[in-house]
Amino acid sequence: MNDRFWMQQAYEQALLAEAEGEVPVGAVLVSRDNQLLASGRNAIQLSHDPSDHAEVRVIRQAAANIANHRLLESTLYVTLEPCAMCAGLMVHARIKRLVFAARDCKAGAAGSVYNLLQGYPLNHKVVVDEGIMERECSSLLTEFFKTCR
Repeated sequence: MNDRFWMQQAYEQALLAEAEGEVPVGAVLVSRDNQLLASGRNAIQLSHDPSDHAEVRVIRQAAANIANHRLLESTLYVTLEPCAMCAGLMVHARIKRLVFAARDCKAGAAGSVYNLLQGYPLNHKVVVDEGIMERECSSLLTEFFKTCR
């Protein structure tokens, strides 16, 4: 399986988030041997919890599923560049790789505004790849926010 396959799974989670009235961000976490560890989407409105981002939900679910707070050798696929909170959590969970679709030029912490995943003096650095399904994920977010305004 490849990056596009897994990003499509994250995109489907984003569509579910949009249907629930959430900002359409979806994520999946995959093990080193291409097994799905967890999938999820934003649920901030539903839970009334400002930390209920797709990445946080997926990391918590995966850690519970494998009974380990270290998600070594895993890859996180997310439709939008993670914020500082989510980037920090990725470092603490020791996620190996991040693949995101669309940049977040207002709050992105994987290179757009901040680079919290590869900067000194962190004890863990996350490999970052971007742009898989960028057009689709960016369009979904743009259209969502147009309808909100």
